[in-house]
Amino acid sequence: MSLAHFNSIIRQHLASIEMAGVLMRIFSFSLVSWLGPASPFLFVWIFNTIDAVMLSWCAALKRDRAYTVLNVFWILVGLVGILRAGRFVH
Repeated sequence: MSLAHFNSIIRQHLASIEMAGVLMRIFSFSLVSWLGPASPFLFVWIFNTIDAVMLSWCAALKRDRAYTVLNVFWILVGLVGILRAGRFVH
C-alpha cells in the first residue's frame, strides 16, 4: 500500500480518527488524574504517543501547522516519557 493510498484512507475517516485520538488523550490524562502515582505510566505514555501520532497525521493532512507542531511536540514528549517510564534512561 502506498503512502498516497494510506493518506486517502485517512482523509476519508479524518473526523473519526481525530475523535478517537482526542478520546484517547482524555482517557490517558484522566487515568493519571484518578490513579496518581499508582498510574501505569508506561501504558499511559505509549497510549498518549499513539494518539499524538494519529492527531499529528490528521493535522498535517489538513495542513494545520499549529496542531501539527503541537502534536509532534507530544510525540517527542511521549518518547521521552516511554524511555523514562520503561526505565530505559534515568
